[in-house]
Amino acid sequence: MGLLRGFVFLLVLHLLHRSNTSFVRLNNNGFEDIIIVIDPSVPEDEKIIERIQDMLTTASTYLFEATEKRFFFKNVSILVPEKWKENPQYKRPKYENYKHADVIVAPPVLPGRDEPYTKQFTECGEKGEHIHFTPDFLLGKKQNEYGPSGRLFVHEWAHLRWGVFDEYNEDQPFYSAKSKKIEATRCSTGISGINRVHKCQGGSCLTRTCRVDSTTKLYEKDCQFFPDKVQTEKASIMFMQSIDSVVEFCNEKNHNQEAPSLQNIKCNFRSTWEVISNSEDFKNTKPMVTPPPPPVFSLLKISQRIVCLVLDTSGSMLSHNRLNRMNQAAKQFLMQTVENGSWVGMVRFNSTATILNKLIQIISSNERNTLLEKLPTRAQGGTSICSGIKSAFQVIGELYSQLDGSEIVLLTDGEDNTASSCIDEVKQSGAIVHFIALGKDADKAVIEMSNITGGSHLYASDEAENNGLIDAFGALTSGNAGISQKSLQLESKGLTLSSNAWMNDTVIIDSTVGKDTLFLITWDTLPPSIFLWDPSGTIMGNFTVDAVSKMAYLSIPGTAKVGTWAYNIQAKTNPETLTITVTSRAANSSVPPITVNAKMNKDINSFPSPMIVYAEILQGYVPVLGANVTAFIESQSGNTEVLELLDNGAGADSFKNDGVYSRYFTAYTENGTYSLKVRVHGGTNTARLSLWHPLNRAAYIPGWVVNGEIEANPPRPENNEDTQATLENFSRTVSGGAFVVSQVPSLPLPDLYPPSQITDLDATPHEDEIVLTWTAPGDDFDVGKVQHYIIRTSGSILDLKDRFDDALQVNTTDLSPKEANSKEIFAFKPGNISEENATHIFIAIKSIDKSNLTSKVSNIAQVALFIPQANPDENYTTPIPDKNYTTPIPDKNYTTPIPDKNHHSGINISTLVLSVVGSVVIVSIILSTTI
Repeated sequence: MGLLRGFVFLLVLHLLHRSNTSFVRLNNNGFEDIIIVIDPSVPEDEKIIERIQDMLTTASTYLFEATEKRFFFKNVSILVPEKWKENPQYKRPKYENYKHADVIVAPPVLPGRDEPYTKQFTECGEKGEHIHFTPDFLLGKKQNEYGPSGRLFVHEWAHLRWGVFDEYNEDQPFYSAKSKKIEATRCSTGISGINRVHKCQGGSCLTRTCRVDSTTKLYEKDCQFFPDKVQTEKASIMFMQSIDSVVEFCNEKNHNQEAPSLQNIKCNFRSTWEVISNSEDFKNTKPMVTPPPPPVFSLLKISQRIVCLVLDTSGSMLSHNRLNRMNQAAKQFLMQTVENGSWVGMVRFNSTATILNKLIQIISSNERNTLLEKLPTRAQGGTSICSGIKSAFQVIGELYSQLDGSEIVLLTDGEDNTASSCIDEVKQSGAIVHFIALGKDADKAVIEMSNITGGSHLYASDEAENNGLIDAFGALTSGNAGISQKSLQLESKGLTLSSNAWMNDTVIIDSTVGKDTLFLITWDTLPPSIFLWDPSGTIMGNFTVDAVSKMAYLSIPGTAKVGTWAYNIQAKTNPETLTITVTSRAANSSVPPITVNAKMNKDINSFPSPMIVYAEILQGYVPVLGANVTAFIESQSGNTEVLELLDNGAGADSFKNDGVYSRYFTAYTENGTYSLKVRVHGGTNTARLSLWHPLNRAAYIPGWVVNGEIEANPPRPENNEDTQATLENFSRTVSGGAFVVSQVPSLPLPDLYPPSQITDLDATPHEDEIVLTWTAPGDDFDVGKVQHYIIRTSGSILDLKDRFDDALQVNTTDLSPKEANSKEIFAFKPGNISEENATHIFIAIKSIDKSNLTSKVSNIAQVALFIPQANPDENYTTPIPDKNYTTPIPDKNYTTPIPDKNHHSGINISTLVLSVVGSVVIVSIILSTTI
């Protein structure tokens, strides 16, 4: 049996990579199990389904040709909302739900902003989260602005599946090329077009040549690149796939390494095809000889939730107060987490299984109370997990002929040598298994059941004060319910009191929540005194005390008051462990609540590989910035590491101000299972909504050049400050699931982690100096402080990247490194550049830690040695302005581009020009806040 357990554990380690991620798999060159989910807020329109099918069918052929006959789309599931009317074609989903969506069809992030985009916050070559399309885009209303949907889907799929990035950059649309000309950021440079300012007002339009900004020495802000409608260039799909001739990705031969594209920034100047060719997909396939068949579509309709609790009552549940803690968490799940309209049953198991309650539909508190009364009160005997699961199948099967999409919430604390015997049955059932592991001995085979069925894997240690078990049950909201229906955790906190008898704190209830608000208090020994005040100072009484389960709870009628609620809880014995959990739902179904989703970058890891913690904060689909985010990572022995997560675009955080807060985790203390919990607090005047465009949005086509004339599209909708909502104080607490770590050596751990790569190096000329700024890395990635920096310069960007150690070194004697995530500023006088015909000074940094471990070379900042020439576009004539349009007076702050006749190999400080390659910043607009 030991060998069997070892085999199962290794299999689990392999399969865990798929937990809580996409189910897409590659089978004989075809992508299978693609899940497209239509958001519940989308009004019913069967044309959306037709357009999705047309889009994927066209995309499959385009992808096949673009990848040298390697890949196509084989089968796709489309999940329609529960409120859409019945259709004989609609089947009940199995594991397909919102959590595993590859494509989401939902209203725009902001009204009028229908740009498709891919949620992507990981590194180059790593899979993204999902693609976002709006109904209007799918219905063909935006084709002029974004091009054919099938081609655009391939562009977005490359983001999602292969982790490549755009070959344009809206923050840096132009750059100074080594040809001494201003070029549009693009790949390949064979894409032809003209750079123009095109403005319309009152029915009159003006097109003029672009001026050079006297500060940046690049084209002015309103200048745009208008591609020729008729082209011969075949690349690249990641620049502008809407050009008819474009049928390929940029490759090593035609890739434009000069351009400050996101692909160059994030992928170390590699072409998109190089990244794709290095993927596991590419390595595991060969070109097909015959064309592929069209995709096969399955239409699925969300239906009522069916869930059965399967609870361990073996003898080991008597230790560490496990049985009582299980009942406390199960009661919270039944009272608050499970949604109205759901069908719920209950099974307990030890050596055998017993059905405690058949499926009943939750309509009111009566059904909830019925289930509460059936929770088990005794524990004895051995552990037979398969008996419990098979009894759950029986409970569900009595009401439904098929188990598809039903859920089993399995909690167990012990190993079971026979658990692997029902894995195949679970896999074939169509049911989803959520696994809550209580304590470090919980069976590993059940993790596989959870993984292969698309369920959650959650973990709670025996440390009651961490409130892990209640957090785990609280995380099990419906995967397909609308966000307004879901229970949100505002607070989860615990303390073991010894010298101080009080646990005092506050909870914030913001205006986006307040419905069905529940305060839940638990204790280990004696009922405490509980004092709770609402924001107006009124004391709240009438807590319901459950002395048997050692818990008390208060449900706030109606909608809870917005503001700060205060609580004082006094223990009656010493020592005592107290916990408090506060949950609520959206106050208004038309106003999306603030939500937090937390996860690790992978569910299985081996030392010394680092891990990354992610927490994404949104209101609807709009990122929330400026929040205080703290991660708590607990090992199976109860050791807890606390990390502040940051959205600063440095260290583990890929992009600044995208609402995703990140941090490296390397503080491993033992082998086994770890759990993640994240607490978020947004304070007045600090937290704000980002109304900037989503990262990786599809390129907006401003217009086309046809026979030398610009045929313009309507301008892209701009932000409107008047439509921004106020964001007040808020708090959230979420579980980020569990992960497994192996091969951790005995403590203390060796120093194996270098400083993280600097990714936001910026260079600015100031008089006779160049001023550098960057975010400080740490001794271990983004924690601690580096020992020193090495700064080097070169006249060649590729030499600096590939032969950094041979470049000219800057004297950094006076540069003392700061703590990680601090802002570093350093000024130096540049030396002469040795390279002949050099047009720029390129600057990069490496960081060295106390163990002499060295970081990767930073992003490369550059300073131009010349005033670049504007492209004269000699082959084009400037369109004649509309006679009704008044020509604007030239801006005196702009200068006419004149070639620098006095250029030499040294540096002329008077003509230094700032240009940065490799820094990505997403602009946000701070909202005024009131309470």
